Amino acid sequence: VNIDPNTGAPTDKLLDDVVKQFVGLGSSTTTVSQVLETKDSAVYSAIQSAIDKANESAISSAQKVQKFVILKNDLSIPGGELGPTLKLKRFYVMSKYSEVIDDMYSQ
Repeated sequence: VNIDPNTGAPTDKLLDDVVKQFVGLGSSTTTVSQVLETKDSAVYSAIQSAIDKANESAISSAQKVQKFVILKNDLSIPGGELGPTLKLKRFYVMSKYSEVIDDMYSQ
């Protein structure tokens, strides 16, 4: 996604390169909100294909991506999920996205 130059926070608008890739897949979405609202099958299929390809080189099942979700916002420093050195604040992420995480594990 594009980053707001004034705040450093991620915006809803997808990068031009991503939009071009989506057009190649037959999708007309230009924002994260559109992807989430329409549950665009072309986008989700492309992501799943990339995950499947990456999982082929995984040494064990523990290294494989089993499930994924697209979050409304990128993880960021202004959002509180990343520290100043871009390290993930796991406790904060676990509490902020607990409902999303619980939904993933309940499926």
